Amino acid sequence: MEVLDIQPIKYHQLFEGKSNNAHLFSFDNGKKYIVKFIKEGQEKILFNEWIGYSIARYLQLPVPASRFVQIPESQLSKLTDAKFIKYTDTQFAIEYIPNCKNAHELTSPNIINLEQLAGIIIMDYWLYNQDRTRKNVLFKEELEGKHKLIIIDHADLFGSFAWESINLPTYSRNLMKSAAHELIASFIQDEKEFYNLLSLIQSIPIHLLNEIVAFTPDDWGITDDDKKRVVDYLVCRRDMVLAKLISDFIKVRYRPLHSN
Repeated sequence: MEVLDIQPIKYHQLFEGKSNNAHLFSFDNGKKYIVKFIKEGQEKILFNEWIGYSIARYLQLPVPASRFVQIPESQLSKLTDAKFIKYTDTQFAIEYIPNCKNAHELTSPNIINLEQLAGIIIMDYWLYNQDRTRKNVLFKEELEGKHKLIIIDHADLFGSFAWESINLPTYSRNLMKSAAHELIASFIQDEKEFYNLLSLIQSIPIHLLNEIVAFTPDDWGITDDDKKRVVDYLVCRRDMVLAKLISDFIKVRYRPLHSN
């Protein structure tokens, strides 16, 4: 994880989305990043992004490189929604990947990273990401007519931008309605890929999950109790719920897509 060694040089725009909290900046390393802030009603959004990114990277899933950054408070006035932002010393930035089409714009891609797809669905179920939509599934043309599938946006993990840790164990154990998951599943060639990724997730050491949450910046408002309950939730959902959810997904969603 790269941290705090680049500076913003230009603010470009706000991207519209469910959270309305994706601001495009240019930085002095020659790259553009989508920067997210804590806003009223979205108190856990940066933590969610950090957890989603960290676990996705461990599972070698296709996510853009991300990092902590510091946007000077003096630049907040440029932002469209500045009055709703709760300023923190540290923000979360996702590298902007240009010239992508989302799954609404490109419905029949020739995907080259098929081996990564099952892990996306399993991670979404593990982290209870209700916001996997066709808008946050992107296709980047790597070679002519061949695309890499990339996922973005983990702001709505654990069921909310502003979850309360005491309620984490109550979240749904049902299959989610997601056209994006069905699209991704349509490209997965063997259901064994789900179980391979499930085994990898079940082997993640608890101390690694503790390290991930411990690395959360102090000013994001995540308490020690929040961190403990999140790790407990992840371990419990992984060990007691996830296998059943994936088995149900395969039976109800995956197999019908491949029955012909």
